[in-house]
Amino acid sequence: MKLVSLLSGGIDSPVASYVMAKQGAEIILLHMDNGCYADEKELDKAKLLASRLSEITGQEMPLYSFDHEVNQTIIHKNCENSYQCVFCKRTMQRVAKEFAIQHGCSGIVMGDSLGQVASQTLRNIRAEGYDLDFPIIRPFIGMDKLEIIEIAEEIGTYDLSIIPTSGCGIVPVKPITEASIEKIKAMQSKFDFDQMIKDCIASAKRIQ
Repeated sequence: MKLVSLLSGGIDSPVASYVMAKQGAEIILLHMDNGCYADEKELDKAKLLASRLSEITGQEMPLYSFDHEVNQTIIHKNCENSYQCVFCKRTMQRVAKEFAIQHGCSGIVMGDSLGQVASQTLRNIRAEGYDLDFPIIRPFIGMDKLEIIEIAEEIGTYDLSIIPTSGCGIVPVKPITEASIEKIKAMQSKFDFDQMIKDCIASAKRIQ
């Protein structure tokens, strides 16, 4: 089993990658680089986390970075502000799917935990994955944060994940929690979503 795993600098996604690797999956790590919307330390954290995951699992985990700054800007210009995070996740999933297909992977790993943040409500998860038609594995969907943190501490990723950064600079003040698929369709029709994904895939570079 070969999977792509979306790796942020947070607590959940590296632990999700670890759990699936322990289940026997071969993991390729994908980091969406927010560019001017993020702290430069986020990319450094992703590299440190990837190194730790390789060390703890004994598995080489290639780490690829994608230009997500352009995507975030396009979304910001064409979509309602409250939908920024939903479209961000939707874009990441689509990029991961296309990359997975190109590299012979059969699914996407994400660190989502139901209701933990605005983008992880059930309605938003449904809207983000609308028409994706590709497996997404969420090993923590029914777990709470403390359970995930406990695993992170055990495997040595927690201290790396909590290195202070400025966070995402384009997160809306009031993110939507009950996204509408009809509104997703309407907003997505305002720009060339497929071309945006192709351009993002073309920006991929292996950084570790």
